[in-house]
Amino acid sequence: MELISSLQNARIKNVIKLTEKPAERRAQRLIVMEGLREMTLAVKAGFRVDSLFVCAEKVRDQKGVEALAEAAQSAFGVTAAVFEKMAYRDNVDGVVALVVPRALRLSDVQLPPNPLVIVLEAVEKPGNLGAILRTADAARADAVIVCDPQTDLYNPNTIRSSLGCLFTNQVVAAPSGEVLAWLKGHRITSYAAALTGREFYHHQDFTRPTAIVMGTEATGLTEAWLRGADKQIKVPMRGEVDSLNVSATTAILVFEACRQRNFGMA
Repeated sequence: MELISSLQNARIKNVIKLTEKPAERRAQRLIVMEGLREMTLAVKAGFRVDSLFVCAEKVRDQKGVEALAEAAQSAFGVTAAVFEKMAYRDNVDGVVALVVPRALRLSDVQLPPNPLVIVLEAVEKPGNLGAILRTADAARADAVIVCDPQTDLYNPNTIRSSLGCLFTNQVVAAPSGEVLAWLKGHRITSYAAALTGREFYHHQDFTRPTAIVMGTEATGLTEAWLRGADKQIKVPMRGEVDSLNVSATTAILVFEACRQRNFGMA
């Protein structure tokens, strides 16, 4: 591999620009990834690696990196100084990659006969989205639909906090109105988590086609979802505060649905 040692190299400057600017990621249709696990999951899911940058001094899994290099369109070696400038976190296995994102549409989503879907409205924080994607992966949810997102789905922090689960789930961004119509068209019962809910989550029947609908931490769901969802539900709160972190609430509701479905076991 060609060795890049200059911080002024155009490829290195472009990686940094892509890391910092969502508009550049959209314009170039490239996302920045770090970590061998995350990249391996992306390749397994069929994402194309445009460029791979390897710092030999920091590589911990030589075979894994070699497999990625074979999958990449181009691969470059970088010095430790250059790598530290490119990397936005520590302990990233000595690899940074530019990967071509995929934009799924609602019509692309493949559903089983009895789907379990997570719907997020206007999610703002990459960390929360990443945590919910980890829940979706652990529960084998069939899709995660992000309505009117306020954050870039391929933000490097989303990829990092999801541990690569952005690539193990069917993730779609779409307007709320289209998602509501899509749910009704597929006869999926929507359960909106809301402080105004009059029924507790554990009293619901999640064994049928189900969508768990979550709003933002600051304002919750909009009126469009509160009116449009089939039911409003809540988690019993026994303390002084009236709500949980959105990712924690999502995990509670999704795993209750899994429990009712016997965790997919016959």
